[in-house]
Amino acid sequence: MRVLGARPAGATALHLDDDLDPRGRLVVVGNGMAGARFVEEVLERGGGDQFRITVFGDEPHGNYNRIMLSPVLAGESSEDEIVLNPHDWYTDNGIDLRAGVRVERIDTAAKQVHAADGSVTGYDHLVLATGSYSFVPPMAGVRRDDGSLLSGVYGFRTIDETRAMLEATSRCTRAVVMGGGLLGLEAARALQGHGLQVELVHAMPWLMNAQLDAEAGAILKRSVESLGITVHLDVLATEVLGADSVEGVVLKDGRRLDCDLLVVAAGVRPHTDVAVRSGLEVQRAIVVDDQLRTDDPDVYAIGECAQHRGEVYGLVAPAWEHAKVLADVLTGTDPAADYTGSRTATKLKVAGVDVAVMGVSTPERDDDEFLVISEPKRGVHLSVVIRDDRLVGATLLGDTRKVAFLTQAFDRGAPLPEERIRLLVDLSDGAAEVGVAEMPADSQVCNCNGVSKGDICGAVGGGCGSVGEVMDRTRAGKGCGSCTSLVKQIVEWAADGELAEDPAASYYVPGVPMPKPELIRAIREHDLRSVSAVFATLAPNGKDDARSKMGLTSLLKMVWGHDHIPEKDAEFINDRVHGNIQRDGTFSVVPQMKGGVTTPAQLRRIAEVAEKYEVPMVKVTGGQRIDLLGVRKEDLPAMWSDLGMPSGYAYGKSMRTVKTCVGSDFCRFGLDDSTQLGIDLETRFQGIESPAKIKMAVVGCPRNCAEAYVKDVGVVAVGSGRWEVYVGGAAGATVRKGDLLATVDSPQAVMTLTGRFLQYYRENANWLERTYDFVPRVGLDKIKRVLLEDAEGLCADLDAGIQRAIDAYRDPWGQDAAEPATPGQFRPALPLVALPKVPVR
Repeated sequence: MRVLGARPAGATALHLDDDLDPRGRLVVVGNGMAGARFVEEVLERGGGDQFRITVFGDEPHGNYNRIMLSPVLAGESSEDEIVLNPHDWYTDNGIDLRAGVRVERIDTAAKQVHAADGSVTGYDHLVLATGSYSFVPPMAGVRRDDGSLLSGVYGFRTIDETRAMLEATSRCTRAVVMGGGLLGLEAARALQGHGLQVELVHAMPWLMNAQLDAEAGAILKRSVESLGITVHLDVLATEVLGADSVEGVVLKDGRRLDCDLLVVAAGVRPHTDVAVRSGLEVQRAIVVDDQLRTDDPDVYAIGECAQHRGEVYGLVAPAWEHAKVLADVLTGTDPAADYTGSRTATKLKVAGVDVAVMGVSTPERDDDEFLVISEPKRGVHLSVVIRDDRLVGATLLGDTRKVAFLTQAFDRGAPLPEERIRLLVDLSDGAAEVGVAEMPADSQVCNCNGVSKGDICGAVGGGCGSVGEVMDRTRAGKGCGSCTSLVKQIVEWAADGELAEDPAASYYVPGVPMPKPELIRAIREHDLRSVSAVFATLAPNGKDDARSKMGLTSLLKMVWGHDHIPEKDAEFINDRVHGNIQRDGTFSVVPQMKGGVTTPAQLRRIAEVAEKYEVPMVKVTGGQRIDLLGVRKEDLPAMWSDLGMPSGYAYGKSMRTVKTCVGSDFCRFGLDDSTQLGIDLETRFQGIESPAKIKMAVVGCPRNCAEAYVKDVGVVAVGSGRWEVYVGGAAGATVRKGDLLATVDSPQAVMTLTGRFLQYYRENANWLERTYDFVPRVGLDKIKRVLLEDAEGLCADLDAGIQRAIDAYRDPWGQDAAEPATPGQFRPALPLVALPKVPVR
């Protein structure tokens, strides 16, 4: 099992023998965001000299940002990126972390903590920061006889649950998400991004009913449904179907929703079981006073498990306030510090929609003022609630430009404009607007991590010279990310024009702090031919970085060709087995058909192979090739051998295909032989490694039947033996017409110019940067000067570089079919999900 932020084997927290250590014993039960933040606050106040600190955590990991589980599930962030305090941090600060050890009860009379591993730990002060757990509503069939959840049913609260859901997305096709709050909506969107058909069930009449009014909830529903997610409102799920694993859910109105993945995000409940077993007062949560003390004078509670003045907060910002007050009290920094409650305000992004909510969402008294601007077609709903000339609530959905001023008015009672409309829209004089210069120093900027404007300015004054450095030091913007633009504005203001360019923004891969040209030079100078050698020589402390492996593999292939040393763990699954993984865990096989041209013999072989291996679907692709879909991993080498055709590279970050029209041989409009030129281009540049995939097309006239204007490289015959060469086009999620690079007078000139452009792109593009981003970034004029005028004297080197890559070409299907690179390269994959065969009529 992988442990987030794991420390090296044998590393332990160093501390004196208990009998000799004069420091007080501070025990924290809970290593989540509240508990770990409290420990940080204690250390900042010099508490490491006052206390021997022991932290118990149910999970085996260090502290991680639970708010960022949604991006991890969506594949937008890695687990490593959400770690806040790795195991080494506890060791370095002399903290005894009992990770993965559950506390069973507290003996308040003896002042001892009894843990599930049999250990007994004494304390002078005990802090309960046990957080919350996912609430699973009572439904028939949701649990097995032993009380565990049915296979395929998951909560969405921990990294382990997130890992399990990620693994399930590779074999599941239909998901039901229960809960239309923040977590449910984020889970639904993330699962849909993995290709699952998603239905969302919410028991209340509108989405995010705890934060939004009915009208705003209806607009959010429309935005969510526009993503292709089906929403069922005002209905309960009463039964979960399936004997061994989930097969569907039954709604109270009798409808059945089929699914093989069920995510329960129907709210949370405070973890109070330890407090109950220990005899502490518990109502909705653990009852505390204004100093976060329970009814036992030496036991405290903070975060989501604490109930203060009847309120239980489910947001992270109040937990930060708890942590600060309690750290002041226990360290003696301010023994009289007290907590009087939180005015909750949060800004976040829900299923891609910006949302900011503070205070109440609807009027509560007859004399409350209520202003609403609602534009359902734009997905915008704005409202404010004003009481006694003070802002007591605001909701911003789809347009959060006014959030800075509204937050200050809500937090501090800033004067409101007489024309209330100015609270929600900008009028000509810009009234009611506020800039970062006018924000008080203690204004909270990052709700997720409790970072104020003063914290950010202090980081700049303390030597942080870039936005990235400030974010790393303060953690501002490291939560949901919605405050990033405001953080940048404050950093720029605080730096007063002295802001340095963020160096990490220029790194080719995050794990090796070098721009691409410098990295290439270092690779050549040190003769580094494997990814592990690059990390060992160039990475900080020689440390591997999983996010950087695929980019480095591509770069090494570009630099060394077949002389690089392959390491299969540094490749994506597609590159390891030379096929494109599909939703059900099978692969697609696309043999090469240069220029879209094939023969009867090839077609017969494809048909025979498809029948032999029972291929579920045979499909003509948009790139004029035949795709065999649904092939099991263990069948790939034999299938390649039976086909006897080279790889079509439909899976890699490489040159893939050249699409052609029939050209002058058959078309009455054809001005030149586009088919042959397309075949020649694909033959010369087949399989060339690049920072991102490359698609080309050649057309025999400007009628553009093969869509050459929207390819990475497009070639158009214009008559009299002349050809136009276009670069940087796209027709996928981004649509862009390519830029005319040059008009040349022969197929050989097309070949030379295409090779120079490809090599220039390969050497200078960022990892995963498509040509449609690369060309505008570098500038067409510069590319013309480099490639057409040889303004930088690079053309000979570019020609030689692309030729080395061409000479290094080896067909991967031929190589690995004869002898797998590793024993497990084509080992059977995970259990497959049967997909329906497509009927052919």
